[in-house]
Amino acid sequence: MKKIDKDGLLLCELQATAFENSIDKMESSSEIFIRRFMRSKIAKRLDNESVLESNIQANDILQLVDEEYGVSDYGSVKYTHNEMYWIGYLYRYLSITYELTSAQVYKIIKPKELRGLFLPYHTMDPSQAIERILEAKGMLADENAELERQYEIFKRIRMQRAEER
Repeated sequence: MKKIDKDGLLLCELQATAFENSIDKMESSSEIFIRRFMRSKIAKRLDNESVLESNIQANDILQLVDEEYGVSDYGSVKYTHNEMYWIGYLYRYLSITYELTSAQVYKIIKPKELRGLFLPYHTMDPSQAIERILEAKGMLADENAELERQYEIFKRIRMQRAEER
């Protein structure tokens, strides 16, 4: 798991603000916006952090999503501003700390599920909330177990090479 830095926090804030602004500026439902965003080209720029080299603002992100997919008024359920901010922040935080793409994060946790977890988890530190969500899904990355598994693979390879000599 990667430690979040200042740039990562800036990206979390940018995405969270874009998600929050989508309530008032986008015609589609919140879930449609999130799905489009998480698979968009601008999400890929947030993933590789190249967006930090530009002066892009939250509302620019909304415009880029509309340009890529076309304006849509599909769906009617809008989440609250606070829910959208938290969901946007959490998605980016998870993407950065677990080094996953936005599309991968979206596959792991859908917006409807995050919305259901907003009330119990929104006051937690993002890393704690993510840890609990992943734990509930049986996906918690136990770093010690992973290192042990990798070490065992390394030992097997070395033993095979020693036998070949």
